[in-house]
Formats: sequence, structure tokens, C-alpha cells
Amino acid sequence: MVAMAANELGPMLTASEVAGMLHLHVNTVKRLGDRGELPFYRVCKRGDRRFRLEDVMTFLEKNR
Repeated sequence: MVAMAANELGPMLTASEVAGMLHLHVNTVKRLGDRGELPFYRVCKRGDRRFRLEDVMTFLEKNR
């Protein structure tokens, strides 16, 4: 696993923020991540998910 600084990843979004952008339920966004359709990173001890804005925009372009 490669460690990267947060500033190298660009803007990061929560699952709730992505759900709002895509007009989806937050559980659907998490499921897309689990299936590998929308890459995400785990942060903090709880393992919260964060999605790169760039990855979300790429997902939108591919799934229009």
C-alpha cells in the first residue's frame, strides 16, 4: 500500500456529499464503492470512506 499526503489526493468528499451530488442514497454510494465502481479511501480509526472529487467526476462521465 502506498501512503500519500492528503494534498496529493485533491479534494475529498464524504459518502453523504457524493450521494447529494449524484442524487443517490448514501447506501447506494457505499455499494458502488464496495463493488469497485467508485474508488474510495478509508480514513481514521473508524474507517470512514472518502471519495476523491476527480474520481466522482470520472464516474459521472462514464455513466451518463
